[in-house]
Amino acid sequence: MRRARGKRKAEATEVPCVNRRRTEGEEAIQEARRRAAPSVREFKYNKKRVRLVSQGSDLKDDARCILYWMCRDQRVQDNWAFLYAQRLALKQELPLHVCFCLVPKFLEATIRHYRFMLRGLQEVAEVQPRDVRAGWDRANGERGGSSSLQQIRPFSRCCLGGVCRAMNCPTAISVSLQECAELNISFHLLLGYAKDVLPTFVTEHGVGGLVTDFSPLRLPRQWVEDVRERLPEDVPFAQVDAHNIVPCWVASPKQEYSARTIRGKIHAQLPEFLTEFPPVVRHPHPPSCPAEPIAWEACYSSLQVDHTVKEVEWATPGTAAGMAVLKSFIADRLKSFSSHRNDPNKAALSNLSPWLHFGQVSTQRAILEVQKQRRSYKDSVDAFVEEAVVRRELAENFCYYNENYDSVQGAYDWAQTTLKVHAKDKRPYLYSLQELEQGTTHDPLWNAAQLQMVREGKMHGFLRMYWAKKILEWTHSPEEALQFAIYLNDRYELDGRDPNGYVGCLWSICGIHDQGWAERPIFGKIRYMNYAGCKRKFDVEQFERRYSPTHSQ
Repeated sequence: MRRARGKRKAEATEVPCVNRRRTEGEEAIQEARRRAAPSVREFKYNKKRVRLVSQGSDLKDDARCILYWMCRDQRVQDNWAFLYAQRLALKQELPLHVCFCLVPKFLEATIRHYRFMLRGLQEVAEVQPRDVRAGWDRANGERGGSSSLQQIRPFSRCCLGGVCRAMNCPTAISVSLQECAELNISFHLLLGYAKDVLPTFVTEHGVGGLVTDFSPLRLPRQWVEDVRERLPEDVPFAQVDAHNIVPCWVASPKQEYSARTIRGKIHAQLPEFLTEFPPVVRHPHPPSCPAEPIAWEACYSSLQVDHTVKEVEWATPGTAAGMAVLKSFIADRLKSFSSHRNDPNKAALSNLSPWLHFGQVSTQRAILEVQKQRRSYKDSVDAFVEEAVVRRELAENFCYYNENYDSVQGAYDWAQTTLKVHAKDKRPYLYSLQELEQGTTHDPLWNAAQLQMVREGKMHGFLRMYWAKKILEWTHSPEEALQFAIYLNDRYELDGRDPNGYVGCLWSICGIHDQGWAERPIFGKIRYMNYAGCKRKFDVEQFERRYSPTHSQ
């Protein structure tokens, strides 16, 4: 039985529209979205991005709204999960709500990570930014499914078509509350774990369908499962991979061995998935009740995290700042990316990894913009696509299909065997976690890399490999080395607690996505790196001077 819609449509015209100033670059991107489609309702949405978490897909007749549970992808535009939720709401002529569940702690996340999230959200909500400085003056780096999907019914009046089962770091939100308000969409910040607060919210607000985003990591996947078990049975629950260009479960149905084995699969599917986004538009069906004002002090008071790791100054949180960094990369550094990305003294990297990790900038948007420069900088564009798409999605694949993605047990058999054979080899130096954390080893390059990460929340990508391999050489066992490396990475890196970080540590220490090399003490057949090799690649002393213990920030 169809529901009467007249009153709701009339109400939509009564909500005032707030004009928002955009930069020339933002206007150009927004125009590209409008050329793709006036809204997501008219857009040919690829249902392969979506899969069902719940058993049922029917939307109940008395639904009062659609809810997007935002977790990993903390942005409004260029967000396939947000778009899918609006698509459902538009077709059902229902209000659209967005919520985020602020958990008190997440793995090794500190106040550095939580403030990056909350400051970005609060600044956009209260003060519209006018001038966001892009980039920084140092060369910082970054590492750089199934047949059942065919059985999911396309969206109809009563069906929630397509979806999955996961999500990511809650220390990653940068949704624009201001933008949600301008779009006639209510944003709710819920304090607590999703399993404890979300089902109640769904019931109280008459949510007819729930949409969330995707992460391959263990904890976020458990959050999704916990919510699924507690949701009312008549509320369909869908999940969208809004983080990857080719959805993780579509790119490959199994764990891939290396970049070589996944590269062809990714590139073969890019023409289908690397498309322009339609815009999230002003929603024509207003919420029946406004969202409660966010009590920021209560948000900070609810946190149970380490406050000794301070914020960094170079990285301004939020989508606007992230897009400004992307713009500066294309204008100033892309031309050097291919030739100088492995030199820590050169300004050649995108520096985008914090914003990509927190979901404040879409990787797909970054690729769309960078590819416009292919005629001028083909080698650099190809190298950036290799790192930002192939290697990044390889890391997602590993964490999704290997439950031991943060353990030596997740390594290949040959690597586990060679590490075990050499586990008792005499180490030239042994350092405690505290000594490593303080950067007080005998190696000035390693210390400089560690201090760069501690001070700036970002270590150059080339040095991340050297840094982790030396931890293997200077600790009691491969297990201890991996534990220390993950702890330090997750505690200090703005892009820590990420598939890229776990795979980076396992590549360095356990040979994941690599091959066996000439056997040597301690490392066995794991690839070896040393100080002399670094000196052949770049001016090591220049980097050491910049990040010496006595050098001020």
